[in-house]
Amino acid sequence: MKQHNLQLATIFQSMADLLSSQRANPYRVRAYRRAADALLAIDEDVATVAGRHGLKEIDGIGTDLAKKIEEFLGTGTIRAYEELKTPLPPEVRNWVTLPGLSDSLVTYLYFRLGIRTLSDLEQLLRSHLIRTLPNFSGSEEQLLQAVQQRMQNPEP
Repeated sequence: MKQHNLQLATIFQSMADLLSSQRANPYRVRAYRRAADALLAIDEDVATVAGRHGLKEIDGIGTDLAKKIEEFLGTGTIRAYEELKTPLPPEVRNWVTLPGLSDSLVTYLYFRLGIRTLSDLEQLLRSHLIRTLPNFSGSEEQLLQAVQQRMQNPEP
């Protein structure tokens, strides 16, 4: 039975839809759709293919998607999918209005680094670690000033 194939195809299709709704890179969206189609097209259970280390032999499955398939087979879920399904709290989503922060960076800060409050963000800025993060394109000083200002005058 190819139950894993159907489950993973459904997850990859859903990830493509969620990424598309967030206006993510269209190549990334297409990669998830192709992977879903490929999983439905193969004749054996993807767990069997993974067992012989053959995931990358499936047309449309590269290193990144192979890791996600292995994660699913090992844990029953894909963390990136859970993160896509979980919306950011409105006060955190609003951080994209701060200088130098993008949607993807705010999502990364929240889900991967556990930055949940403006105070957490201020601490990260004071450590100067934000400059090492991908997608940070602003000035630490300007962002720190904006964070401090927002902490003093919270938006209604």
